[in-house]
Amino acid sequence: MAASWMLAAVLAGAAVAKLTAPAEGRAALATFGLRGEAVRAAAFALVVAAELLLAAGVAAGLDAAAYAAAALMVVFAGAVGVALARGRSGRPCACFGARSRISGLALARDIALAAAFAALPALPRGSVSTETWLGVGLGVAFVAIGALTLAVLALAREVGMLRLAAGSQGALEVPEEGPPVGEHSVLVERFATTTTTRLALAVFSSDGCAMCQAVAPAVQGLAREPGLAVETFDEVRHADAWSLARVPGSPFAVALDPRTGTVLAKGTFNGLAQLESVLATAERRALEAAHA
Repeated sequence: MAASWMLAAVLAGAAVAKLTAPAEGRAALATFGLRGEAVRAAAFALVVAAELLLAAGVAAGLDAAAYAAAALMVVFAGAVGVALARGRSGRPCACFGARSRISGLALARDIALAAAFAALPALPRGSVSTETWLGVGLGVAFVAIGALTLAVLALAREVGMLRLAAGSQGALEVPEEGPPVGEHSVLVERFATTTTTRLALAVFSSDGCAMCQAVAPAVQGLAREPGLAVETFDEVRHADAWSLARVPGSPFAVALDPRTGTVLAKGTFNGLAQLESVLATAERRALEAAHA
């Protein structure tokens, strides 16, 4: 019963997290190749409804619901695996809300959940001994410790963003480096945007770049900002994007108009303040163009 309730809570939590940001969730389905707003809206509604219905069935102890939930997790794992194979790591997936991203960890999570749901009907039923309740209590305690660990890590990221905000100098924008300002860039096709997206921000990073790792929390923080679409392009996994943008090195940022694909601003940065200066320059130029 405890296992059923915990796994049902995972499904219900995923559905509720999607419903807190439905626009971002529908847009994130473009990562999996779903084109068209109507198609993404229908798929989003179907996934949320399935998660809620299966959560109720699993909580009620129905074996059929547990097997169906396992099958759903296998489908999710397959979709994430295909996205990873196509070089879409780091793009939004809306698995557990707008902040979820395609990654190897997301794939492992879906596989683990599929196995847990499939094993649920095989768990012993009937009277529960004291030892069993003790085991359940220890399991809940470990889950609480894990949640506390995540909260501490999130707090550490916020502190890191505050430290990165200390700089006041703008990003270094060299005309000969990166895509030309004012011209169209095909990079805009790599973004999952909505009608409310004001700017698209492409961030270029490298695994061996210490500065890229230092500014990663700042980039993740900006990705949560409404009206801003953020995508990170790795030097190895997204070498084609690096070549198209003529990136001189990392970390490097390019701000685009999400509707026209026009390059509004670009530059090398080393902190949150400099990255925000790229966005500020892009917004200023977009306003000037609109007035013109």
